[in-house]
Amino acid sequence: MSGRLVYCMGPSGAGKDSLLEWLRRHLPAPQSLHWARRTINRTAVAGGEAHESVDTAAFQQLHARQAFALHWEANGLHYGVRHAELAPLSQRRWVLVNGSRAYLPQALQNHPDLVAVHITASPDVLRQRLTARGRESAAQIEARVRRAADYQPPPHAAAVEVHNDRALEDAGRALMTALQQLPGWPR
Repeated sequence: MSGRLVYCMGPSGAGKDSLLEWLRRHLPAPQSLHWARRTINRTAVAGGEAHESVDTAAFQQLHARQAFALHWEANGLHYGVRHAELAPLSQRRWVLVNGSRAYLPQALQNHPDLVAVHITASPDVLRQRLTARGRESAAQIEARVRRAADYQPPPHAAAVEVHNDRALEDAGRALMTALQQLPGWPR
């Protein structure tokens, strides 16, 4: 078995976090996959992603000290994945990262064999979910929906696309099946 980076990404409203949590609960052997913990400059919330919470100044200090193997900014937040979180790759383990579409080209530079998992939903579903969250104006929501519709992963990336439009379990099973079909996937 060889290690590989599974880089999950998708637009706001696609249900990426919910889908990844479903996958974590349903994988037959979840211990064989390392779930990289992110460092984010936001306060942790109950029921949310388990991440390392730091303030912006601390994040910038970590970034200046080159503490991150991967790092990006999205929606006003800073995200980083520490080098230790990717260390299992050198031990021939698979590592799952909750990433960003905009950062994918940089991630591919360091990990050209990564599997890009694009989690998405139809424009109508994205619009409904973003509206229900109530965090953005109608214009901001439309801009997000347009960006999602325009997104194309780089053609040279090994890619899996999962549509999360219906029941979470349907999308979860589609994602799990796609991952399990990858050569070298941990059994």
